[in-house]
Amino acid sequence: MEKIVVLKGGTSPEREISLVSGSEVATALRTMGYIVSEIDPANYPVLSNFITAIQNEHPLLVFNGLHGGSGENGELQATLSMAGIKYTGSNFKASCISMDKYISKLIAIAEGIPVPRYILLREDLLVDYQDPEDYSGFSNQLGLPIIVKPNDAGSSVGISRVEYLEDLKSAVQNAFKYSPNVLLEEYIPGRELTVTIIDGEAYPVVEIKPLEGWYDYTNKYTSGKTHYEAPAQIDDTVAKLLQLYAIRLWKAFGLSGYARIDFRYDDLKPYFLEVNTLPGMTSLSLTPMAAKAAGMSFQDLLKNIIDITIKYGGLK
Repeated sequence: MEKIVVLKGGTSPEREISLVSGSEVATALRTMGYIVSEIDPANYPVLSNFITAIQNEHPLLVFNGLHGGSGENGELQATLSMAGIKYTGSNFKASCISMDKYISKLIAIAEGIPVPRYILLREDLLVDYQDPEDYSGFSNQLGLPIIVKPNDAGSSVGISRVEYLEDLKSAVQNAFKYSPNVLLEEYIPGRELTVTIIDGEAYPVVEIKPLEGWYDYTNKYTSGKTHYEAPAQIDDTVAKLLQLYAIRLWKAFGLSGYARIDFRYDDLKPYFLEVNTLPGMTSLSLTPMAAKAAGMSFQDLLKNIIDITIKYGGLK
């Protein structure tokens, strides 16, 4: 019987989401007949011990259920590649690029894909911004509301939608708790849409509709707080354009395995937001929803990812 190591937990601010994702993946894999070993990197502060723990399992592959931090930013991917261990998701270079929201926007711009206006703040430059009024230039350039987000975090951790100028400074300070760089982003009114790509194929567009407010951490991970449409009820031309943009970005970033690409649509054009190289695998996650809309069960989705990983192993 083949064995798969599922990584879950870790030390990033997204640990709790990863624990749920990893557990649900592990449960499904066991029902599919695999022997599963669940490993939490947080239990191995010494990297060599962590890699040894994986190697001692002699797995067919590693299913990476980590979110954020070193589990998603390319560090783990580089380590597993050097150890000769196959793993799900993109290789270290694509993972590193995708985790950086600022670099991601530069790539999208180079591809001719619209992005919201933005400003990158580096922590070492914030000494000049001590008073709320000092932030007026940002609101003059981007307007209000402003989306404030850590430059290299996911799962809506540390993100804020700032409606009033006097709240901008505190939102920026909060985002800096999670990253040395913070992105200020123009808020695009309209619809929240996402496209899952698996092995270069675009799956049905999913629309995200929070019942109240916007798609923050609470609405994202609390059952009943958000309504999802899979497939999204949008014009077929718009859906095809989103899928086209997603495939172009998939190629530009050098992604492999599976990923999710997020957009806003203001009824005029789509705007690229960011790439998620390790989409969640919980009951509320968007990638399983997209797969289901394409007629694929959760187990079918996992089998597809495993087959791709056996073929490429994070090396494509």
